[in-house]
Amino acid sequence: MTRHFLNLKDLPAEDIHSIVSKAEAMKKKPSFDSQLEAKYLALIFEKSSTRTRLSFEVAMNQLGGKASFLTVNDLQLGRGEPISDTSKVISSMADAIVIRALKHETLTEFAKHSSVPVINGLTDLSHPCQLLADMLTFQEHRGSIKNKKVCWVGDYNNVCYSYIEASEIFDFNLAIACPDKYQPKSLNLPSNVEITSSINEGLSNSDLVSTDVWVSMGDEHESSQRIKAFSDFQISPKVMDQANQDAIFLHCLPAIRGQEISESMLDDPRSKVWDQAENRLHAQKSLLLELLK
Repeated sequence: MTRHFLNLKDLPAEDIHSIVSKAEAMKKKPSFDSQLEAKYLALIFEKSSTRTRLSFEVAMNQLGGKASFLTVNDLQLGRGEPISDTSKVISSMADAIVIRALKHETLTEFAKHSSVPVINGLTDLSHPCQLLADMLTFQEHRGSIKNKKVCWVGDYNNVCYSYIEASEIFDFNLAIACPDKYQPKSLNLPSNVEITSSINEGLSNSDLVSTDVWVSMGDEHESSQRIKAFSDFQISPKVMDQANQDAIFLHCLPAIRGQEISESMLDDPRSKVWDQAENRLHAQKSLLLELLK
């Protein structure tokens, strides 16, 4: 049976733990071998990308395979070919497919008709590949995240959704600090997740603090309203002082200095953002091996 990776929970918890642990091992002892020799990865993106695209392309190269990047306009999808037809054709030639889609429904429809693994490279619902890198980053700097407290500050977006899934898989407590207006209204949250409109309450006793841009792709029409609503949710070194002394700070990037973070936050010693960005490569390599080996 074809295994897809559309959300974190699509794979058993033990497989997710294994992917992160193997990624850490590969990072500590890099090896460039041919485990995926003659394998081909198709990258189909409706949105722009830096880290996701590059990490998958480099990962396949280092594992002996090849990858091609295609925008929707490069394909007949851009001229109206049904997703089901495109999926059947591409999966008959490729060994795996990464899709970055505007709508999660596009991804699920593609996976429904694909005979090879489909990987979520980001949708409006979730961003599971990012969480693999985030869990790896915490693990390499602070050890096990089990029973720790994570604080997500800002918009309830796709990365936040994946943090909720990760909280159950990795058994940590999650506080979501978000303005009332942008909090999810009809969401069945697990017992280890709480939502607060107080950034102080969210950061208190936190071991990991993470945030993202206030205006995600597709929300540009709400830019001025969002910037005003989230103005009290900026992370700065002074704000980070409310978390535990050894807490780390993460941001999936790109970041807008002066909005969700202060001008100096990425240079703070508690910021592990550059390790986090590099870890996309190691996490992706481990994920590809899990799905294709």
